[in-house]
Amino acid sequence: MSIKMICSDLDGTLLQYGRKTLEPEVFTLIEQLADRGILFCPASGRQYTSQKKLFAPVAERCAFLCENGGVLYKEDVCIGKTPMPRALAEEIARDLWERSDGQGEVMLSGQNCAYLMERGLGMLDRIRFIGNQYKIIRNPSDVPEEIVKVSVYLHEGVEKYADRFVPRWQEANCAVAGPYWIDTTLANKGTGVQKLCEVLGVAPEEVLAFGDNYNDTAMLDLVGTPYIMDSAAAPLRERYPRHTPRPEDVMQALLDGRAV
Repeated sequence: MSIKMICSDLDGTLLQYGRKTLEPEVFTLIEQLADRGILFCPASGRQYTSQKKLFAPVAERCAFLCENGGVLYKEDVCIGKTPMPRALAEEIARDLWERSDGQGEVMLSGQNCAYLMERGLGMLDRIRFIGNQYKIIRNPSDVPEEIVKVSVYLHEGVEKYADRFVPRWQEANCAVAGPYWIDTTLANKGTGVQKLCEVLGVAPEEVLAFGDNYNDTAMLDLVGTPYIMDSAAAPLRERYPRHTPRPEDVMQALLDGRAV
């Protein structure tokens, strides 16, 4: 079956940790893929504003899976949103704040704004770095819109806290989302890609996807051609037989007509 859409995680996958911009090669590949009728879709925990800036040269030719699947955009229009029940989102936010030993900073995500409960431990710098719109709040009840994702930023790293929070909040798909982040949302990248497929008329079997972390597994399990990064944890490399050091190499192979 031919590939009609490519979905790629960003941080740690298409955009290596610490990098702020994409290589120009990525934009050229996206343009060439679009010319062949293959849609490119970043699939990230980032909000739409951040992703649109990152892909500015080709944004009009992409779809965007934002907030780990909680928000979907195409052509500047929100084409899908999965809000969390308000009481659950606020309960999770308070738990992440109160049971992270004074080391956790909490982000509650709306459709296109991040609401930050910060302690000056680095989350605000990270949000500014990736270009999110944001507001500082003191309490989860201060968020004036529907909440699609609740995250905790742990400047010491997630290792000490994963077992504390991930099993507790499985009803909200709690998962490690990177070296410093744990996310909760009723959506996930799998449900986000499924919704995109329904809206755009693409079968999941016609999707190729790239990921590097545990919050990518629902997406990778759904699509017909999943790739895991060479840098991913050993259990993830064992779970998915297709590995790559660079999504760009696979995208180029697809354009060249080589097997992927």
